[in-house]
Amino acid sequence: MVSAVVPTPSRVESLAKSGIQAIPKEYVRPQEELNGMGNIFEEEKKGGPQVPTIDLKQIDSEDNEIRKRCHQELKKAAMEWGVMHLVNHGISDELIDHVKVAGGTFFDLPVEEKEKYANDQTSGNVQGYGSKLANSASGQLEWEDYFFHCVFPEDKHDLAIWPKTPTDYIPATSEYAKQIRNLATKILAVLSIGLGLEEGRLEKEVGGMEDLLLQMKINYYPKCPQPELALGVEAHTDVSALTFILHNMVPGLQLFYEGKWVTAKCVPNSIIMHIGDTLEILSNGKYKSILHRGVVNKEKVRISWAIFCEPPKDKIILKPLPETVTDADPPRFPPRTFAQHMAHKLFKKDDHDAAADHKVYKKDYQDSATEQKVFKKDDQDSAGKQKAVNKDNQDSAPEQKAVKKDEQDAAAEHKVFENDNQDIAAEESK
Repeated sequence: MVSAVVPTPSRVESLAKSGIQAIPKEYVRPQEELNGMGNIFEEEKKGGPQVPTIDLKQIDSEDNEIRKRCHQELKKAAMEWGVMHLVNHGISDELIDHVKVAGGTFFDLPVEEKEKYANDQTSGNVQGYGSKLANSASGQLEWEDYFFHCVFPEDKHDLAIWPKTPTDYIPATSEYAKQIRNLATKILAVLSIGLGLEEGRLEKEVGGMEDLLLQMKINYYPKCPQPELALGVEAHTDVSALTFILHNMVPGLQLFYEGKWVTAKCVPNSIIMHIGDTLEILSNGKYKSILHRGVVNKEKVRISWAIFCEPPKDKIILKPLPETVTDADPPRFPPRTFAQHMAHKLFKKDDHDAAADHKVYKKDYQDSATEQKVFKKDDQDSAGKQKAVNKDNQDSAPEQKAVKKDEQDAAAEHKVFENDNQDIAAEESK
């Protein structure tokens, strides 16, 4: 007699509550990912490098020296870490408590009730209640469920998919999103000044008030019987411009800093802020998008509220701003739309591929810079040297063919991206 196969619950919460002592193999991470995944509560107590805490109380101070000191500390944290705890950020503890209670109450509902808000990743719709599909390079699953939705601007969010229970979920989350958007403007202004730009420049470059999209993902990490083998969220960098994170004061965020995993301590009344890939690209690497992951534990449920501030997908070309580029520090990133950047990340197998890409692009830039100098000199020469210019143009034809081939390759990659909405949507919801 053949025994019936018991299906694995579709939600991690159900799996965690089923009484299992060992996690299914699809949740077990590869051996190379298990470094630093001990008891997270013990890891939090360790000394060593610590995520910087930035006090924003004086961000708008009328005292020039005090204001500059605050700006300098924020800039330094963005350049050295790419992540920080923000305190005195201007958002009331009362509002933050309402957001946390509302989100926690939703996840306290029975799974069957939450399923009414389920998304459909197979059709590319990631907004709503969901769990990670096995679409990563390793094919592994993450130990989390989540709720994902656009929260700002108001004309771009869909209240029909927002939780109706509890009743204060919508007003609390909407108000919090507005205040995060205002905070993002202040942060972008400081980071613009830090690059020697006008204070509104970075805000403009990421879409401005009309087009910068705020997406919220509530991450729910159930207790895990084997936390040393699983990850709540696998190692990644955020594709956003900025990411703002609240959590329920249970540790779990780890940052890859100076070759080691560092556990972020829980700082009361703070908001964690990440610099995302978008600002790293625009600043030509001066601001850092740090590799990070979410670790789980067997003692406490962890919940975090992440708001990703993202530029429009196809409207803006992301590339290092001219003011951040010199001959000594050429562009480290090729021009791409935000959608193309997500596709590029999704289809890269590892960081070595990305590093190789940067080296190739850097060499291409240096070759291009040399050629531009030649043409600039030719333009300044008299008309009698036009023949030399014509010869240069003939010589550059093979290079132009190579560029054309690169563009065709990029188009092919973008086509693959468009044909794989499920994977792209899942990447976007990380």
